[in-house]
Amino acid sequence: MKSQLRRRQFLGFFSALLASLVLKACGNNNNSTSTTEDTSTATTEEKEITETQNTLKIAIILPGIITDKAWNQTGYEGVKLTEEKLGAEIAYVEQVSQADQAETLADFARRGYNLIYAHGGQFDAAIQQVAGQFPDTFFIGVNGAVEGQNIASLRIDHLQGSYLCGILGALMTKSNQMAYITAQSFQATDEELRGFELGAKSVNPNITITSSYTGDWNDAAKAKEATLALISSGAVVIYQWLDNASPAVLQTAEEKGIYAFGNTVDQLNIAPDAVLTTPVKRLDLAINYLAELANKKELEGKIYSLGLDYPDILYLGKFNEVVTDEMKTQINQVKEEIINKQITFEPCEEAGKSTLCVNKIIS
Repeated sequence: MKSQLRRRQFLGFFSALLASLVLKACGNNNNSTSTTEDTSTATTEEKEITETQNTLKIAIILPGIITDKAWNQTGYEGVKLTEEKLGAEIAYVEQVSQADQAETLADFARRGYNLIYAHGGQFDAAIQQVAGQFPDTFFIGVNGAVEGQNIASLRIDHLQGSYLCGILGALMTKSNQMAYITAQSFQATDEELRGFELGAKSVNPNITITSSYTGDWNDAAKAKEATLALISSGAVVIYQWLDNASPAVLQTAEEKGIYAFGNTVDQLNIAPDAVLTTPVKRLDLAINYLAELANKKELEGKIYSLGLDYPDILYLGKFNEVVTDEMKTQINQVKEEIINKQITFEPCEEAGKSTLCVNKIIS
């Protein structure tokens, strides 16, 4: 009997041991599942790190202040729009002088910003100087005329907008004298001046356009002085392109009883008796457009020119109440002809100089 008892105890012990081993094996299988879940979590974290690394870091370098209600403000609003739409990390610096342009561009590139806007054609030389040193950074010259492997230019077709304004200016006056005032001469301002001249001459071939350059986009005193000089010389319609100094031109025109044009943002309210209309240039939308291309890896090293065929980016703003419905109809008809390429602007020679001339298709 004792032998049978010992045998039963041994079998009980063996059964308990076997059950314990089975439970332990099951426990090991649960730990294996946990390890798989941990691996999955680690992969998610890696994805988040990769996404952070791929986030656009965008900087914009501005020649003026972001509250000028003109050129610089629309540039700043462009990168803010990209921050909102694409979740981009953004930075900006204001009032960058010509002497500091190259170093400011390089500084942002060294800090890992992969898309840098230089907000003005006056930055072209600095972009070309710096871009080769930072092949992983894309530089965009707003209003520029440069292109390369990691260089693009973003341009509103200023000539198209100023052509329409030239027509309106000529329709509003019987005088043969109009004027254009800006800070400096470079490709964008030269084309805008040419458009204004071509538009005016399409109505009255005898009109002459006097140009004036203040040397400063933001100096209101210089802008007023130049405006008064143009008025004294007989100008009765002035087209201006300045930044913080633009109100000085418009308000002086109003004080002297002549007409003027706004620029970039709708400026009718600044001098409602003088401003006929404004070529509105939605640079914020244009800047975001190129950022979206960059985000999709589709940005190319070329010049992007956006004209009246991008109606949300370039269009005429509110009209002065003195502009008649007949004038508006004529302006809109020409606008449609430009969009449909019935009117184009082609390279030509005039007075021994290379310029642009109107090419009109007669249907």
